[in-house]
Amino acid sequence: MQEFFKGIPQIRYEGAKTTNPLAFRFYNPDEVIAGKTMREQLRFAMSYWHTMCGDGMDMFGRGTYSKDFGKTDPMEIYKAKAYAAFELMNKLDIDYFCFHDRDISPEAETLAETNARLDEITDLLRELMKKNGKNLLWGTANCFNNPRYMHGAGTSPSADVFAFAAAQIKKAVEITTALNGEGYVFWGGREGYETLLNTDMALELDNMARLMRLTVDYARNIGFKGDFYIEPKPKEPTKHQYDFDVSTVLAFLRKYNLERDFKMNIEANHATLAQHTFQHELAVARINGVFGSIDANQGDLLIGWDTDQFPTNVYDTTLCMLEVLKAGGFTKGGLNFDAKTRRGSFKPEDIFYSYISGMDAFALGLRMANRIIEDGRLDAFVESRYASWKSGIGADIISGRASMQSLESYALAKGDVMESIESGRQEYLENIINNIMFG
Repeated sequence: MQEFFKGIPQIRYEGAKTTNPLAFRFYNPDEVIAGKTMREQLRFAMSYWHTMCGDGMDMFGRGTYSKDFGKTDPMEIYKAKAYAAFELMNKLDIDYFCFHDRDISPEAETLAETNARLDEITDLLRELMKKNGKNLLWGTANCFNNPRYMHGAGTSPSADVFAFAAAQIKKAVEITTALNGEGYVFWGGREGYETLLNTDMALELDNMARLMRLTVDYARNIGFKGDFYIEPKPKEPTKHQYDFDVSTVLAFLRKYNLERDFKMNIEANHATLAQHTFQHELAVARINGVFGSIDANQGDLLIGWDTDQFPTNVYDTTLCMLEVLKAGGFTKGGLNFDAKTRRGSFKPEDIFYSYISGMDAFALGLRMANRIIEDGRLDAFVESRYASWKSGIGADIISGRASMQSLESYALAKGDVMESIESGRQEYLENIINNIMFG
């Protein structure tokens, strides 16, 4: 069988002191952290689109490397991508992958022909999954790239486009189910608007909800057992995205009675584009019971678009994994590397260096997050800071015993309340984080 990544060995854990660039320094898949192995806690997944399809192209220039793997016929190219994908997952010891329908198979002239191509590739993926012991974390439909989706898919002003999107999503759900996918993601790549001068926002939101309800009902009827996710993203590519952030999506789900059907697939780079921290978006999802899965990457704060870089910021991965552990860990979700090598990193080995850096960064984040929890100082500080709600007037407020009149009487008798306010001690707590991580 053809080897696509020649010269790349099996990537193994060699410890922090190794100088081998093709080895893990911190990701030890069998090491137990917080009651589970690292493999179970992190549930790493390969993103098919960036890893198997991305060629370094950006809005200012053509691609800098080819992912045709020496083939010329469209279907042969995508079959080669499949074989290369499983070789890469085997060499990196990654258990899961994620895809859009158009990542795994090329679109044809007609929907029927496109679906036939998808069926052929799905059969190949099923065979490769069984042979290599790999699993599908989630699937989705690319309803944003083709020009027909220039004004959206579920939110298009054209009913014909809505119908086409529904047919495409139907097929994507079917192949995700056939491959035992653990999730299905809605990413509203063009579900938004540029100006209200030409937009019926109420109808567009109603239609987006209709499409989601149709999808959920159909998927359950054909036996899909996985989770449904919405992936929040602000601004890009439309100026006003309907799925701006977790809070916006939550409001949408609750309005249309969809909150029981969906969880969140949260991306680090999308969080910062929405002017939030990655930890904030994870926390909002966690406290609202909709934490699901993660697209693991990072953005460049000096660049105003989605750069999808491999995550190497250990502070971010630590605070991410702190939220994951507080949420009880992943169930059907995981850490999907929705990340791409930089345009100038164009050699095949750069893909492996990139994945190793991301996997090690999250392994470190898991270790540090567990240390923070075991250390206990942060939790103790927060509990102490809110101690006034455990007794006295605070307990009365929470229990519902307090009224506006009783609160007024309490305040009149209490007088100045400045003495009861404790310092937030942000700098002190940040130093504790440094102490735990590097002490």
